[in-house]
Amino acid sequence: MKLCQILTLVAALCAVGTAHAQHRVPVRDPKLLLIAAIDAPSGQAQGVLVGEVAEAITQRFKGTAPIYIDVSTARRYAQAGCSRLKVSFWQDGVQLPGSPSPRRQVIDFGIDYCRDGRPPKSLL
Repeated sequence: MKLCQILTLVAALCAVGTAHAQHRVPVRDPKLLLIAAIDAPSGQAQGVLVGEVAEAITQRFKGTAPIYIDVSTARRYAQAGCSRLKVSFWQDGVQLPGSPSPRRQVIDFGIDYCRDGRPPKSLL
């Protein structure tokens, strides 16, 4: 990569808003982000939901932005490849039935998850 290209890339990244400054991987299946967070030294992974499910949710709730997914590791278990993960799905401009105006809607949950898709055998 040439220096000119690197500087252009850095300038573009600096211009991105803080909510979108982290690299977000497009995913059809959020499980990919769970595995990425387990594998990441930082314990974190960020993505954006794409595909038919994302389109259906966005259309149903009249969202004005993509559906973002943030995964962070709350705890790493002794069993290799297993962690307690905090998962957050969020979207701006969501119009819920009975709500007077659109707003950011967030769904947070925790999950004990292993790379093989199963829960850990032990929570130690």
